[in-house]
Amino acid sequence: MNTAAKIGLYGAALAVTFTGAYGIGAVADPLTGNTPAAPHAAHQESNAVNNGDQHTGQTPPLPGGLQISQDGYTLDLLTPRLPAGQETPLRFAIKDEAGKAVTDYAKAHDKELHLIVASRDLNTFRHLHPTRDADGTWSTPLYLPAAGDYRVFADFTPAKQGAKPLTLGADLAVAGTYQPQDLPAQQATAEVDGYTVTLDGTLAAGKMTGLTLSVAKDGKPVTDLEPYLGAYGHLVALRAGDLAYLHVHPEGEPGDGTTRPGPATSFMATAPTHGSYRLFLDFKHQGTVHTAAFTLPTTNRTTPAPTTQHEDHTSTEHQ
Repeated sequence: MNTAAKIGLYGAALAVTFTGAYGIGAVADPLTGNTPAAPHAAHQESNAVNNGDQHTGQTPPLPGGLQISQDGYTLDLLTPRLPAGQETPLRFAIKDEAGKAVTDYAKAHDKELHLIVASRDLNTFRHLHPTRDADGTWSTPLYLPAAGDYRVFADFTPAKQGAKPLTLGADLAVAGTYQPQDLPAQQATAEVDGYTVTLDGTLAAGKMTGLTLSVAKDGKPVTDLEPYLGAYGHLVALRAGDLAYLHVHPEGEPGDGTTRPGPATSFMATAPTHGSYRLFLDFKHQGTVHTAAFTLPTTNRTTPAPTTQHEDHTSTEHQ
């Protein structure tokens, strides 16, 4: 897969464009608002949320994950309710315009479909890779620790000529006593599984800015990150309030001769609107995938975000 495909915004209408190396790619002016000359412009145009055309009056497309149906495809969530604190199979299908389950997909980042499950309060996050039966039904075991409202995102590309990447979303109810949590406060350092991940940079509405995430363990930079889904880093961003879905990968790939496996991963990002975003960085080290989570509100500043250490308790899981 070429680099342009690697940076592909994992779902349709993604508003973030991150460039860098899953393991640290060189990016021009990563902490400025300047837009680099991107070789991925065609892909970005087809997937990224933009501000619309003020001259023609065109309405900008919606970010990914806000619709259950798009471009003739529908996410049919066959398990709309689950119990809290109990591993239960989650089943769903992607239906076409005729109501038939889709069974032919184009692989993206080593998988036919990527499944994200997040609580509405953004305190629980799951990145899963379900299995597909011959009839087109997808399934995966899912454990959610707390009751409440969740959003399920199916990120895929139909194997049909001219088909574009899509991210469809559906609501999932988890039964039990519901104790809503506040959105975690903005912090620039997350502790996860003995790793320290530091975030530098800002998000700005409608403006490209730089983000750099650096991984350390026991006070030492991690320089041997392992490929995960064909890269050294993976980022999902969800907008607080409606969970608009943004999903991107850094530029570069393992084995390309220039991409380093850590400690830092650099991205260029554009938020579709002002607001607060929850960022989930997946990275793999010593055979295990870890997720560091950050809350980042948009700002007009282009200076690095504050670097206050904290303990991040976001619940994450991978399959």
